Amino acid sequence: MLTAVFLAAAAQSLSANNYSVDEPMPAHSDNLLWSDEFDGTSLDTAKWSYDTSRNKIGWYNGELQYYAADRPQNLRVKDGHLIIELRKDPKALRKLADWGKQQYSSAKIVTKDKVAFKTGFIEVSAKLPCARGTWPAIWMMPQGDAPWPEGGEIDILEQVGSQPNVAHATLHTALFNHTRQNGRGAELAVPTACSAFHRYQLAWTLDSITMGVDDHAYMRVRNDQPGGAGAWPFDSPFYLILNLAMGGGWAAAKGIDDGALPQDFVVDYVRVWEMPDPKPAAPAQ
Repeated sequence: MLTAVFLAAAAQSLSANNYSVDEPMPAHSDNLLWSDEFDGTSLDTAKWSYDTSRNKIGWYNGELQYYAADRPQNLRVKDGHLIIELRKDPKALRKLADWGKQQYSSAKIVTKDKVAFKTGFIEVSAKLPCARGTWPAIWMMPQGDAPWPEGGEIDILEQVGSQPNVAHATLHTALFNHTRQNGRGAELAVPTACSAFHRYQLAWTLDSITMGVDDHAYMRVRNDQPGGAGAWPFDSPFYLILNLAMGGGWAAAKGIDDGALPQDFVVDYVRVWEMPDPKPAAPAQ
């Protein structure tokens, strides 16, 4: 979910397919660092907060949604699931002080300033919406508000209504991003993304970043490019983001289907494990 204005052609994917792999995901350790099983009746605000920061001025990428805070029509926890719901309800939105004339409402939650990770194995079990114009994302940004793209961005999963059964994984850095037309990423067909839960995964070490679905790795970027932090800013803590956007040139490349709304982005759990040290242990003396 890019944090700069969308500059690519409308029908073009935001990921590049030159970092594809086809192999099992790397193994994680048994040490569970953090999780949210969504077993309660409301969002755990010790773990998450709402991001509503650009409602008045509008969100990036030509997106059309208003992100609500603590509004059950847009975000609720029920039956062990987090549900982010995208609606078209402009009459209700007009009453809100930070309304920016959006026609659609949704939610965006972040772990910013609550928990961040530097390496680890992140797994999110989710069922995705499936309507023209929708844009769910599971992604990470650097703690500390480093400017984009210098601070980096990790897109574990993006799926758009113009390609409903395709998962996209992408990395953005100062030297490798879509504005330079050299973004690093890959895509994978997930035929039941909208009808079944799948596990969207990130294996992050200081040497490489691998992303996959259901233990199948389909994208890997190694820390082997020249350019220092411009190529690899992924050695500092990043926080997690879950959101469901509407519109923009990519997601709405085939239009927007208002008749399919509301649409739900349903998350079963978020889990973060420790990754084993990729360096072999020194032999015993």
